Amino acid sequence: MKSILLRLLSLLACGFLCATSVAQLPAGGRISGIVADSVDKKVMDYITINLLTDQKVAVRADFTKTDGSFVLDRLKPGNYVVVFAGVGYKQKMIPVDLSDTTRPAVNLGKIELAPVTIGLKEVKITAIKPIVKQEVDRITYDMQADPENKVFNALEMMRKVPLLSVDADNNVYLKGNSDFRILINGKLSSMMERNYRDILRTMPASSIERIEVITTPPAKYDAEGLAGIINIITHKNVDNGYSGTINASERFPVGGPGLGGTFSAKFGKLGMTFMTGGNQYRTPDIRTSSQRDTRGTNPTHLFQNGITRNSNYSGYLGYEISYEIDTLNLVSAQFNINGSRGNGFTFQNSLLNADTEILEHYQVDNQSRDNGRGMDAALNYQRSAKADKNRLLTLSYRYYGFTNNQKGNVAMTDRVNFDLPDYRQFNDQQFSEQTMQVDYVYPVKKLNIEAGLKAIMRDNSSDFRFESFNSESTTFNPDLSRSNRFTYTQNVFGAYNTYQYTFKKWGLKAGARIEQTIVRADFISTDSKVDQTYFNVVPSLAINRKLKNNAGVNFGYTQRIQRPGIYQLNPFVDRSNPNFERSGSPALRPAFVNDFQVGYAKSKKGSVNVGIGYTNFRDMIMPVAVFDPETNITRATFGNTGRARLFMVLLTANYPITKNWNFSLNSRVAHGRVSGVVNGQAVSNEGVMYQANVSTGYKLPNGWRVNGNLTMLGPNINIQGTTNSMVSSSWSASKDLFKDKVSFSAAVNNPFTKFRNARRETFGPNFNQQDIRRDFFRTFNLTLNYKFGKLKDSIKKNKRGIRNDDVQNSN
Repeated sequence: MKSILLRLLSLLACGFLCATSVAQLPAGGRISGIVADSVDKKVMDYITINLLTDQKVAVRADFTKTDGSFVLDRLKPGNYVVVFAGVGYKQKMIPVDLSDTTRPAVNLGKIELAPVTIGLKEVKITAIKPIVKQEVDRITYDMQADPENKVFNALEMMRKVPLLSVDADNNVYLKGNSDFRILINGKLSSMMERNYRDILRTMPASSIERIEVITTPPAKYDAEGLAGIINIITHKNVDNGYSGTINASERFPVGGPGLGGTFSAKFGKLGMTFMTGGNQYRTPDIRTSSQRDTRGTNPTHLFQNGITRNSNYSGYLGYEISYEIDTLNLVSAQFNINGSRGNGFTFQNSLLNADTEILEHYQVDNQSRDNGRGMDAALNYQRSAKADKNRLLTLSYRYYGFTNNQKGNVAMTDRVNFDLPDYRQFNDQQFSEQTMQVDYVYPVKKLNIEAGLKAIMRDNSSDFRFESFNSESTTFNPDLSRSNRFTYTQNVFGAYNTYQYTFKKWGLKAGARIEQTIVRADFISTDSKVDQTYFNVVPSLAINRKLKNNAGVNFGYTQRIQRPGIYQLNPFVDRSNPNFERSGSPALRPAFVNDFQVGYAKSKKGSVNVGIGYTNFRDMIMPVAVFDPETNITRATFGNTGRARLFMVLLTANYPITKNWNFSLNSRVAHGRVSGVVNGQAVSNEGVMYQANVSTGYKLPNGWRVNGNLTMLGPNINIQGTTNSMVSSSWSASKDLFKDKVSFSAAVNNPFTKFRNARRETFGPNFNQQDIRRDFFRTFNLTLNYKFGKLKDSIKKNKRGIRNDDVQNSN
């Protein structure tokens, strides 16, 4: 441990020494800043700067660079006035005190100049707000610029976000990969840790300001998450006073009632934000079927069919508070809780044949229950330097934990050659995590240097029990051979150093992160252990080149790590279906990925983004299915199955056809190939995957608006199978009332198709399997949204905080 900490401290010290060596200032005083337009916030070049003494005597004249920045250095101690002047803009004068020799440098930050209009009594300017914005390492989707934010929830709106897709099971994919992290306002939240689908279904899209898809995460982020990071920004500029939103919805026949809202307030130096929501998600009776054909000396055919239904209740509450002690010191804290309760019922008929001979038959009634709750709390302290308020030191601490309890009762009837008794299974999981972090930001002219240290201590445990029914005593007795207690600890120690540099039309982000991971798994019941230690160096690089006519080119490279999560590690064996068992694997190793991408973006009247990418995976963690001919059971678990590669082409476009009619496209096409070893035999699979969402909306008179969406989702490829494609549509109408304070909307999804067959095909060295589930496809929803409040001045928040984005999503 001592050697690990010494290595981390050495790397961080190197970063600080680099920052110090670069930061040598010219002799004398120094005044710097950036000039921007107060309306569109764009930086302005060639703005005249005049430096006067306090006696209004001219000392120096200069002008801003292409990035809007300016520097006036080698100044004698004294009091000055800086005058900013530009054609068409109101002149601005700012006094600067350089008389204190201990404070020779003053950074004025961003100086905004207001446009001047002469000779017109009234000028009305209308503009189309861009929805998609390409930045050096991310793509941002402006949710407030999309009028359908009042119609759908956050999960449904993600179909329109570039690089994101949502399948028929409401699973979110980033570049076709389910391994990513979701942050809320740049921080992890327990709301998203256990089951992000429940929370996103509950969260009204109208409460979200924007969604950032971070495709090339900088080194300051943890190395985990093969695909990248989804950052949901809910905070708007909250001023002195208060503001809020309330959203109520109803969805049927799939879904149910939902209620959510946000509330923000600022009183002087104290600011707070509150967000909450809850919903019921019902799934009516759904028909399911499975067919499995095995090969070998004794081939068999298994056919199962039945119905399943579920009802789930979920809710969350989040609270953030910040207090500005003075202009240099800021403290903030956050607290989030969430919970869910679900009940399910499955009836299934199972028949196993060998030619015309019945080998086995039974019927199953399975009643399940799932209860979970999570909580996290964090405290941050931020200190700004007197010489430059953008020079920041941040200390952060976060605690996060959740529990999840599962119970299933399996009863069997109509038995033929099947003697397995009825049984119950329990799985009680607990997870806790403590994180301590130090971040330091040191800007030097056009160079921004960041460095930090981080320690994460995770503790997972699972107590799973299996009880068989004894017909003689009419009681359930524990089966110790199928029960176990499992603990898993993971400690991650990391350090990072990043550099961001802006030069004329070039932007650069580069850095590296080192991480030492120590893992210990302990099977208490069987007295066996698994120990792992690995050390990683993770680089990242993002380059942006601005072109003419609001265009730009981006290049990104990053190396990422996928550490297995508790759901993949937990050896609990789910025997809800006697012929199919599912479990985790405690011996999983981390997976690695190298990701390259190039993009072109242009924004004028409309916007277009085009990108290509190549991703290479090593030691991928993927589900593996193996058929055992001795027991006629297919066992599914997770394994580091092999390698994969993915080629991708991305195209997104937003275009206002008229001031009332808009069009948008979000599309991606990829070819993937994965290969590995399953049950001792080489297995490979490949195919084309695609997604496309076409959306159009028209604004009618009197506050009405109509929208239409068409989504096409291609097959998903894994090492042992594929899922079928999907085409869905939705139509909505909304109306704004009471000066846009209230909006009402109604939508229908897939009006021409009541049901959809979701099909999954799986193959192995000695079997083929097909699973079909008939889902309700035609659904309806009604939504009412209300905004209230009045604001004047924005809440200040810590610019740095804890982001634990290093463990694979549990869903």
